[in-house]
Amino acid sequence: MVAGSLMVVTGLAFLQHLGLITGQIAGLALLVSIWTGIAFGPVFFVLNLPFYWVALRRMGWVFTLKTVLAVGLVSVFSALRPEVLTFAHVEPLTGAVLGGVISGAGLLAIFRHRASLGGVGIVALYLQERTGFRAGWTQLLVDLVIFALALMTLPAGAVAYSLAGAVVLNAVIAINHRRDRYIAM
Repeated sequence: MVAGSLMVVTGLAFLQHLGLITGQIAGLALLVSIWTGIAFGPVFFVLNLPFYWVALRRMGWVFTLKTVLAVGLVSVFSALRPEVLTFAHVEPLTGAVLGGVISGAGLLAIFRHRASLGGVGIVALYLQERTGFRAGWTQLLVDLVIFALALMTLPAGAVAYSLAGAVVLNAVIAINHRRDRYIAM
């Protein structure tokens, strides 16, 4: 859980450095942070609060508690990250792709431990378990809404790079996240 959270925060660091966003609640939190000036971590944590009830009802106490832990870790690590990791230069497409790959791998680590980073991830995992519809594809659909909001705030080029990163992130999840691949609990 800690390693997955650190990977997600590292992927987000690339995006934040470039003024890019991602999808899901993290993307919405980045946009709210841009709009309000409030740091990403607290916004991310607060935006996830309503989803814990859904998680509890649909996924159980263990999943919900692990998810609260993962969201809390990402919130805290993202607040600490500027003190320990910054970038001088990152080419936008490279940063978007690396951000997507690293965050996707981090999410897989979190999913592997039967948790999520809240928000859309809770709904996506629930749908995957109930219907078989891949979590990554659900998240990609929601991301389209987030990117429509981003077009109102960010330059079109930044949204295009952000979309590339989100596609990579969701492809990593869609290709690699399958319940039948996990044999240990």
